Amino acid sequence: MQVREVELKTQIDDLLARAARADVAEANEPELDIPAEIARRTQRVEAIEAAKLRLQARQREADLERGRQPDDDEPPAPGQLAKPGKAGRAFKRAFGEPAPKAQDNFTDPDSRIMKTSTGFEQCFNAQTAVDSHRQIIVAAELTQCAVDSAELPDMLDAVRRNTGQDAASAVADAGYRSEAVLAQLSTSPTDVIVALGREGKKQALINAQKLPHTAAMAAKLDSPEGRARYRRRKAIVEPPNAWIKQVMGFRQFSFRGVDKVRSEFKLVCAALNLRRMATMMA
Repeated sequence: MQVREVELKTQIDDLLARAARADVAEANEPELDIPAEIARRTQRVEAIEAAKLRLQARQREADLERGRQPDDDEPPAPGQLAKPGKAGRAFKRAFGEPAPKAQDNFTDPDSRIMKTSTGFEQCFNAQTAVDSHRQIIVAAELTQCAVDSAELPDMLDAVRRNTGQDAASAVADAGYRSEAVLAQLSTSPTDVIVALGREGKKQALINAQKLPHTAAMAAKLDSPEGRARYRRRKAIVEPPNAWIKQVMGFRQFSFRGVDKVRSEFKLVCAALNLRRMATMMA
């Protein structure tokens, strides 16, 4: 993106010089509308500069989340060593400075690059909570974060808001594994089971002193009841996801912006619920 910005600015300078020569020579070049070309490239430069500002704001938020402060040490200049007395490596980049390869989407800046089954695409991350008896979607949320681990408490809160009561139990795949989240949910009225790895594969030993809640979850999953409950997860939540794609044909969003996309996803889930209830009542 930075290279493209330089190229566009160079092209603008070249076109301005060409326009000046054309004025002097009173040449007529109908095949090239120089003012329009300058305006088009100027708009692209403005779009790139706006994207850079978004990336910088996003990087500042990421730095703050990692515990870095704006007044932390700046990276050393080329050829200089880190300041004496400072432990560890100096920061590679200044506070709020994105990586050179950082990318932003011009069509929908709210979307994020995420890994999918077909590669990397511009995406949002959708979550659903499904009733185990009728396979009705009781909660649906959508975020910009590709990682699921922090979303489980919010999904349980959404279930409570939508149904007026806490879920008796909840089963989630290994993407929701997090010691911090398990600690947060340890006092929840919902009996939670979260997978700690791929089903059927032997798991590494867990340090119960460092990860007490993860170790407790491992013990729960190792019990016959825990294994039986988790085994039903795919049969509960995966069919509605497949119905959305295969039966309703919904595979991409029509709107832009996280708020509009979230509303669209909830509308799709509501439509699936209505279709499901109509089938059950027929």
